[in-house]
Formats: sequence, structure tokens, C-alpha cells
Amino acid sequence: MLTRVAEGVWVHESEFVQSNAVAVQGRAGVLLIDPGVTGSELDCLANDLRELGQPVVAGFSTHPHWDHLLWHARLGEAPRYGTARCAATVRDQLPDADAKARIAAHLLETEIAGRVPLDLLGLITGLPAETARIPWDGPGVRIIEHRAHAPGHAALLIEERGVLLAGDMLSDVLIPMLDADGTTDPIEDYLAALRLLEGVAGGVDVVVPGHGSVGGSGQVQARIDQDRAYVLALRNGHVPADPRIGPSAKPGWEWVSDVHQGQLQRLAGRSDRDRAPR
Repeated sequence: MLTRVAEGVWVHESEFVQSNAVAVQGRAGVLLIDPGVTGSELDCLANDLRELGQPVVAGFSTHPHWDHLLWHARLGEAPRYGTARCAATVRDQLPDADAKARIAAHLLETEIAGRVPLDLLGLITGLPAETARIPWDGPGVRIIEHRAHAPGHAALLIEERGVLLAGDMLSDVLIPMLDADGTTDPIEDYLAALRLLEGVAGGVDVVVPGHGSVGGSGQVQARIDQDRAYVLALRNGHVPADPRIGPSAKPGWEWVSDVHQGQLQRLAGRSDRDRAPR
């Protein structure tokens, strides 16, 4: 299940929307980032790590969406982290008994209905605000927090390995998905996040999106440019010339065009509210 993408860095790509789980080797075990998605995949992931002699010593969730908050008992009881804002959002969204039932109901419309373990969903500890690196005994992992896509979203830069874990950004199959209901200016927040990623791109040899294909050093800036062009088209009211939507979309990913249309509608709704007399 695990594919080595750099020294001491492995990726597992899920069957569900090409979700990527990442394991980073440390001195005593691995840091496991965004593990998922189905129970059988998580079980196999635990087997693979055991065969490598790599227990899980820490976990990290890049942002507070359900598919990035999963865990499995066989992965152990290592501390699981997120940014302070990410953890606070999880506490706000998942405290009631119905939250997991709502996620399970949502998954009934997918091919993984009934196959996602939700018992350990979202049990993360928020790192103190402004924490620059994940606290663990392994290669330095820099936290690049921003406001694009979700509250407390973080990209992770494994500087010694030249690997950028982009969370739900820089995908070759998914367009930028704005947090249209959660921030005052989702367009500018997304552009600001892209500038942060661009600031470290020169030292990146491998980029791993939350969903989609792993990219090499020549693709990092190209993906940043593509995401920026899409967001600027939304801001300027243009039709994005983006291969991830429309007839050029990857087979099986035609639904991304629906995501695009939904974003247009939400942004239009925001504009109407902003223009309304107060």
C-alpha cells in the first residue's frame, strides 16, 4: 500500500477520491498525516507500518474535514495534532452525538458507505497558536498555517526531505475549494495561502496533495499557478480555463464541475448580501 516518494517518506493513495495518507520516518517511529479512508485501508496501513518496524509515534490532521480526521485502533494511541484553529473547529463541529450519524448518512451516497470507521474521528489536540513545527522526534516538519479551504488549514514542509504536504490544495484533479461561508474574503485568503506555498516552492522536490497525484519538483510551481489562475478567474468573473473542469476533466471526476458551479453560486450569494442595503 505504501509508496516511497522521498527518503523516509511514504504515501498511501486511497481508492476514495485519491486521498493521500503520508508517513514520515522518525527515530522511534512514524508521523502519520491524514490517514484514511476505509477501515480495510487503515488496517492494511497498520500492517505495512508493522512490517516496516515503524510504530506510529504521532499523528497530524491538516484540516478539520472528516476525511482528514480519521484513525484506527491498530494505529495505536499516539498523540494526534492539528493547529489550534483546526482543533477548535473540530470541537465546535463534532461535539454532539448526531455528528457522526450525519457523516455516515452523507457517505450513504458514496461507494464507501458503511466502510469508514468513525469511532476515533477527530480526537486531535490543538497545538499552541503560532507553533512553527510539529513536536516529535524526527525530521523537522514546518507548519504553514493559512485560511484557505478550511479553518486552521496547514500545509506541512519536511525541509530535510524537500517534501511539501499541501493538504487540500495543489491537486491535479480537484479545483481550489474555497471556504466561502467561513471567512470574510475567501478569494483573498486563498491567494494569500498560495503566496505562502510559493514562498517555499523553491526547496520542494515532491508535492503531495490531499487528493490526487504526487507531483515532482517541476510541478510545484505549475500547480500553484494553475490554482491561482482558477481563483483569479472566480474573482474577476471569468470562465476558468481549467482542465480539471468541463470536458477535459479526468474520467470519473466529472463531478468537480458541479463543485465549481456550487462555488459560483455561493460567491454570487455573498456578493448579493454585500450589496444589500443595511
